[in-house]
Amino acid sequence: MDICILGGGHGSHAAAADLSAAGHTVRMWRRDAQALAALGKPPSIDLEDADGTRQVGIELATEDIALALRGARLVLIALPATAQDELARRMAPHLVDGQVVFLAPGSFGSYAMARRVRELGNQAAVLWAETGTLPYLARKQGPRQVRVSARAVRLPVGVYPARAADEALAVISQAYPCVHACGDALSGALMNAGPVIHPPLMVMNAAPLQHFPSWDIHAEGTQPAVRAVTDVLDRERIAVREALGYGAPHYPLADHYTTDRWMYGDAHRALVRSGDWREHIDLHGHRYIAEDTEIGLAFLVSVAREAGVDAPTAEGLLAIVGAFLGRDLRRGPRTLAALGLHGLDPRELRRRLHDGE
Repeated sequence: MDICILGGGHGSHAAAADLSAAGHTVRMWRRDAQALAALGKPPSIDLEDADGTRQVGIELATEDIALALRGARLVLIALPATAQDELARRMAPHLVDGQVVFLAPGSFGSYAMARRVRELGNQAAVLWAETGTLPYLARKQGPRQVRVSARAVRLPVGVYPARAADEALAVISQAYPCVHACGDALSGALMNAGPVIHPPLMVMNAAPLQHFPSWDIHAEGTQPAVRAVTDVLDRERIAVREALGYGAPHYPLADHYTTDRWMYGDAHRALVRSGDWREHIDLHGHRYIAEDTEIGLAFLVSVAREAGVDAPTAEGLLAIVGAFLGRDLRRGPRTLAALGLHGLDPRELRRRLHDGE
C-alpha cells in the first residue's frame, strides 16, 4: 500500500521504518530540509527494536507535501495536535477522494482538520480517523536512528464521518492489523491517553522538573499519589464516554500499569527500563502541556460539561496549568464551543459525526 507519513518526530520515524520494513511504499514529509538530508540518498532509517538494529530504506523523504500525498491511500499523521491547523492548510490543496487520514492520536483533530480543509475549499470525500495513542513507544537516538520500545497491540479507532468507518478501518488495518472500531470521531478522541496520563505527571512533578536538568516522569515521577490522581481523572473520562452512550472497552489507564490489557499490552516496565524518557521538560512549552493539557484536557473538560458529567479533577488540573501559564485554558481552540458544536442536542451531534457536514 502507498502510505504518506507527515512529520519528523519520534513516531514518524518509527512508522516510516516499521511500515517500509513491512513491505509498504512509504513517502515521508517534513519541513526541515537539513533533517531530511540526514536520512541520506536514497533515504533510510536505522530501526532498533527487540529484534536488533537494521537499516530500512524508504521510498521518498521530501519537503514537497504534494509529492508526498500524491497517490497515497493512507496518510498517517504523527504530529502534535498543535500542528493540525497549519497542516490542514498545507494538505488542503492536495487531498483527493478516498484517501484515509489517520491521526495517532488526534485530540478530536479528525473533526477539526476535516472542518478546516472544507473551509479552505476542498470538498473531496476524505475519510478521517483517530486513535488513542501512537502505534509505537519510540524515541529517536540520532538524526536517522529510532528505537522502538513497544508496539501497540490494540488500537481503538474512531472515524469521521462514522458512516465510512468500515472503509477507513479496512485501509488502516493493512498497516496496523491491531486496529478496531470504537465508533465516531468523538469516541476516538475520548480514547486519547495523553490528556489523562500527562497533566497529572506535569503538575505533580512541577518542582523537580524545574529543579533538575532531566527527570523521568514515567519512572521516579510516577509515584502512588500521582497514580491515584491519574486513576480518578481517567474515571472522569470514562464517565464522559458512558454519558455519551459509548460502550466498553474504555481502555482504563490503570491497565497500562498493572495488566497486559491496555493498548500497548504489558509495556510500562519496558518504557521505564529503556531510560528514553529521561529528559529535560519545559513546563511552558513541552507537548505534554501544549498538546495534552491546553488542547486535550481542555477538550475533555468541555465535553464533560456538555455531557453533564462532574469532572473536578480535570477542571482542577486545567486550572492549575492555566495558573502557571497565565491564561484561562477553558477558552482554548479545541473546545466544543470553539468547534461550533456547543449546545447541540445529543442526537444532532451524533448525526453530524455519523453523516459528516
